[in-house]
Amino acid sequence: MTTHAMHLRTSHTAPRHVSRVRRPGWNSIVRFATDHCLMLPAGAVLALVWANVWSESYFRMAAALAFPVNEIAMVLFFGLIAQEIFEEVMPGGALHQWRRWVVPIVAAAGGVAGAALVYGAFVSWQLEPMLHDGWPVVAGIDIAFAYFIVKSICRRHAAVSFLLLLAVASNVFGILAIAPQFVVGDRRAGGAAALMAAAIGLAAVLRRFRVHAFWPYLFGAGGLSWLALYVEGFHPGLALVPIVPFLPHARRRLGDFLADTDGKGDSPRHFEHIWNAHVQVSLLLFGLVNAGVILDGYGNGTWATVLASLGGRTIGILAGVAAVVALGLRLPAHLRWRELTVVALAASSGFTFSLFFATAIFPAGPLLAELKLGALLTGTGVLVALGAARLLHVGRFSPQAHGHVHVEHLGA
Repeated sequence: MTTHAMHLRTSHTAPRHVSRVRRPGWNSIVRFATDHCLMLPAGAVLALVWANVWSESYFRMAAALAFPVNEIAMVLFFGLIAQEIFEEVMPGGALHQWRRWVVPIVAAAGGVAGAALVYGAFVSWQLEPMLHDGWPVVAGIDIAFAYFIVKSICRRHAAVSFLLLLAVASNVFGILAIAPQFVVGDRRAGGAAALMAAAIGLAAVLRRFRVHAFWPYLFGAGGLSWLALYVEGFHPGLALVPIVPFLPHARRRLGDFLADTDGKGDSPRHFEHIWNAHVQVSLLLFGLVNAGVILDGYGNGTWATVLASLGGRTIGILAGVAAVVALGLRLPAHLRWRELTVVALAASSGFTFSLFFATAIFPAGPLLAELKLGALLTGTGVLVALGAARLLHVGRFSPQAHGHVHVEHLGA
């Protein structure tokens, strides 16, 4: 065949191959959303639009789904958080030594103090004494928002576990502050204790016989734990927290967040890898059910909450860390002040936990509406954290990360 004929044949058949280029399908879109932690923001945006356009139908839906989503579906997410913290305080983890895990707890206390001071100063300046009781609202940190934004920036890094322990401690401070607001109903302590003992006993037996599959822990031990918490009057979404220490664990290097088995099936795969899709669906529903807020209820409570969360809490966290480091405590490995700044900004998002605290303190009315809208607006803290990460070259925005991707691309 002549060169000219070969050229004609090639140019004739080439378009057939070009026309077969695969277009991104629904599965690709879902995978992109889960890989980039977009499910929770997507649910929140949908809830906001729905609540402000068709408010009656939205609030009917939110009321109907509140229990199955908040009390059942979120069990997996809180289990993932507990697993993350537990593995980092294990030997070899970023928070293993007490000199390191104390630091995020003190940082949480500093953040709560800084936010409360700014909140109190603002409402005093605006002569709003009725708002003073709402200060615990600024203690809330939205664990889901903060966790996924720091994870998306830093991947598998000590900043993630530091942020989680900080957020959990801050929310505990808030829960303790609003505890007198709750009226505890009938409690069956004996039955709840027996159920929890059975749950922990089953988890221990599964661990003793080296059961590597996660579902017996989740549906067996986790189910009994859920019933125990529900009967006792605690939030049943925390059902996996006492079960997590018995789950299969395997230490990982900082870059191995999505590590799988060792190829022989001898070592367990990690909880957050196997159940990641389920957790993302839970977060989508959580944002959809809880983020619907009417956007016309702003006032002094709104601005006090936003300023206290984005300004007071961020400064308080960094000041608390600086104080304990000056006293001789140590930061987790590979965690520097640049990463700490991003963590502090990500922790400024109160969102759903602040909404929870607000509804526990104030009855329905204009004050509650102001605080709920302020809690919603603190979600902008994650955008500020992203901007700071890019400006400070943290995590995925660092030159090393871009160089690593470039080398992998050339190697491919």
